[in-house]
Amino acid sequence: MFKQSLQDLLTELRTNEEFKERIVHWHEIEAVPAVTKPFPEEIDVRIQHAFQKRGIGELYIHQYDAIKYAAKGESFVAVTPTASGKTLCYNLPVLQKILENEENRALYLFPTKALAQDQKSELNEIINEIGIDVKCFTYDGDTAPTIRQAVRKAGHVVITNPDMLHSAILPHHTKWVAFFENLKYIVIDELHTYRGVFGSHVANVIRRLKRIANYYGSNPTFICTSATIANPLELAEELTGTSMRLIDKNGAPRGKKHFLFYNPPLLNQALNIRQSATVEVNQLAKRFLENQIQTIVFARSRVRVEIILSHLQNLTKKELGPKTIRGYRGGYLPKQRREIERGLRQGEIIGVVSTNALELGVDIGQLQVCIMTGYPGSVASAWQQAGRAGRRQNESVIIMVASSTPLDQYIVQHPEYFFERSPESARINPDNLIILVDHLKCAAYELPFKRGETFDGVDIEDILEFLTEEQVLHARGNKWFWMNDAFPAHGISLRSASQENVVIIDQSDVANPTIIGEMDRFSAMTLLHDEAIYLHQGIQYQVEYLDWDEKKAFVREVAVEYFTDANLAVQLRVLEEDQTRAEENTTVSYGDVMVNAKATIFKKIRLSTFENIGSGPIHLPEEELHTNAMWISFSEELVEQFGEGPFDQALTGLAQLLQQVAPVFVMCDRSDLHVVPQVKAEHSEQPTIFLYDRYPGGIGLAKEVYRHLPTILDQVSKLISSCPCQNGCPACVGSTGETDTKSLVKRFIHLLQERREV
Repeated sequence: MFKQSLQDLLTELRTNEEFKERIVHWHEIEAVPAVTKPFPEEIDVRIQHAFQKRGIGELYIHQYDAIKYAAKGESFVAVTPTASGKTLCYNLPVLQKILENEENRALYLFPTKALAQDQKSELNEIINEIGIDVKCFTYDGDTAPTIRQAVRKAGHVVITNPDMLHSAILPHHTKWVAFFENLKYIVIDELHTYRGVFGSHVANVIRRLKRIANYYGSNPTFICTSATIANPLELAEELTGTSMRLIDKNGAPRGKKHFLFYNPPLLNQALNIRQSATVEVNQLAKRFLENQIQTIVFARSRVRVEIILSHLQNLTKKELGPKTIRGYRGGYLPKQRREIERGLRQGEIIGVVSTNALELGVDIGQLQVCIMTGYPGSVASAWQQAGRAGRRQNESVIIMVASSTPLDQYIVQHPEYFFERSPESARINPDNLIILVDHLKCAAYELPFKRGETFDGVDIEDILEFLTEEQVLHARGNKWFWMNDAFPAHGISLRSASQENVVIIDQSDVANPTIIGEMDRFSAMTLLHDEAIYLHQGIQYQVEYLDWDEKKAFVREVAVEYFTDANLAVQLRVLEEDQTRAEENTTVSYGDVMVNAKATIFKKIRLSTFENIGSGPIHLPEEELHTNAMWISFSEELVEQFGEGPFDQALTGLAQLLQQVAPVFVMCDRSDLHVVPQVKAEHSEQPTIFLYDRYPGGIGLAKEVYRHLPTILDQVSKLISSCPCQNGCPACVGSTGETDTKSLVKRFIHLLQERREV
C-alpha cells in the first residue's frame, strides 16, 4: 500500500471538501532556532563530558540562567513550553551540588507517580554516564518497606509527591534527620498543577517542610518549573513563601506546528447537537496511523480512552498489528506504562490513546500528530497536550476536535481567545482557615509550637489558643503540644477543604470491596445519593446505598445509557459584604455568605438525547456551607427597562452562561464554582446572581470573578451570539423550551453592556 507523508495528508486536509468545511481555523506557528550558551565554568568537568557524550555541547539560555541563579542560592521558577529541556534546570544544579559535597541532598516533588518514575530513569541515566555514586530513589506508596530505610539514610535525591510528603515523610521526620540536615534543593515540577484547594494544601505542606528543614539547620533553595500560565512568579512565591526569580526566555528550538480547530457537522440545528467528537477523532487518527505517522490521541476519561482505542485497533488492524496502538491511563500497572513509554520512544508503537496522564512531561519521544477529543478545559492544558507532538524540531500537526459542549463551541468559534489571550492565572489561598487549621495540627504533631512563633510568617497564636480550648493541643510553659494518640495527617486529604469527606467504596467484587475515592459532603448530596450514577475515572458506578451518618457511599460498577442530575434547593444569605462597586443600575459585591442546601429529587437523563427518562426522591438532611461569594444585583430600573418577557427566565439563562464561562477564567473545575440566581435576594430585595466557592471558607475563586467580571460578561455575550441554536439550547442558556430564552438573555446582556458604556 502506498504511504502518504505528513505533507500529503496536510494538503488533503486543506483541499478535501469534506474536511475544508469542518476545519474552522488553521493556525501556523513557524519554526524557531535554538539560542544557546556554553556550560558555565563552575559546572564540574565530569558533568560536561557526560553531556557532550549525549551530543549536548551547549545549554539553552533558560538552562544557563537556571544554573547561574542556583549557584548563587537564589530560588527561581522556569516557565518554558513542553519539551524545552526544563529537567536540566534542576538536574544540573542538583548534581553539581552533590559532586561538591556528597553529603548534600535534594527533594523532588512531582504531582504524579508516572512522572516521578520517568524523571528517576532520566536522572539515573545521567548519573551512570558521569560515573559517580549518586543514589536517586522514588519514595511513594509503591516503595517496598524493605528499601525505605535505605532511601532515608542514603538517598542523595529523593523523588516523591505532595501526598507522600504530607502523610509519610514530615510526620516521621525523626527518621530523616541526615536528609533534612543536608537538604540543599527542593524541586517542584509542573507548578501549574498546584492550584485551587490542592495548591492551597500543598502551600501549607511546604510551610511545614520549611519549618522541619529549619529545625535541622538547613535553608534549602527552591527550584520550580511550570507550563505557561499567566502568573507563574506569583504562584511560585505563594506556594513556597519564598521570593523567586523568573526565567521565561525559552532558548529551545521548535519545529513548525499546524494547529487546526475542527468542528464536527451539525446533526440537530435547534439543539446545536453535532456529530460525536469521538467518531471524528477515530476517522482523523486512522488517516495518520495507517500511513505510519506516530500519533497521540487525548481523551477526557478512561472509558473514552478504551472506546477510541478499540475503534482504532479495529479500523487499522489490516495495516498495523494490534500491539502498535496502545492505551495509556491511570489504572494501568507501572510496568505496563513503562513498556508503552519505551515503545513510543523507540518507534515500535505508532499510536497511543491517553487521558491527561501523558499531558505532563513524561518523555515519549518524537510524535508528529496530536489529536484532542474536545477542549481540555484550560489554555495551559491544551498547550501542554499540543506540546506532545513535534517535541524536537520536526514539523507537527495538532487537531482539536470540538464536542457539542458550550465551552468547546466557544473556543473553536473564537480562535483569537485561544491564540491571543494570555493563559489563565492559577489561584491558591493558603490562609483558608479550614485548610490552615488542619496543617497547624499536623505541624504541632511534628514539632511543638513556641510562643511567638509564626507559621512561615503567618501569625497563628489565636488559632493555637482555639485548638487548646478544643483540647486538641496542650499548652505547657511557652509551648503548645499535640495531645492526641492519633496522628493528624492521616485524616486530612490534600484534595479537599473539608475533613467531613464521604468515602466511596466499590463493592462490584463482593469479596474484595475497595475504596476508590472520597468526596466532600456538600457535593455528595447531589452526586452520591441512592441510585445516583457516579463516574470515577470514566467508569460508571451506581450508588446502592449512601450511609450519611457513617460518611460512606457503597457503589457497584454498571454500564447504563443515562446519567443522573439532582435538584439542589439552595438558600443563600449574605453574612458580610467586604467589597462593593456600584455600576450603572447594577451593584457588584464580594463577601461572606452562608449557603443552606438540600437535595430534593433526581432525574435520569439519557446520554444520547438528553431526554428525561425517570426521576426519584432524595432523602438527606440539609447541609450548611460558610464560604466566599461575589454577586451582581440588578436595580428596579433595569428590570423595568427589560420590558416584556419573563425576567426570571433571562436571569436564570444569564446564570447558566456565567456557570459555563467563569471557571475558564479562574482556571478551576466547573464544580468548584456554583452559580445561584435569585429573583428577590434576601439582603437587598433585588434580582441577584451569586457565584460562590464550593469549599468551606472559600479559596479565592469568587474574588477572581469579582475582579474580572467585565471581561467575563464580554465573553458571555460572545458565547451566546456565536451559538447557532434558535431559541436557546443546553450549549448556551441551558433551556430547550418553547420560549425564546436566547433572545431574552441577549436583550438582558445588551442592557447591561449599554449601561456599562454610558
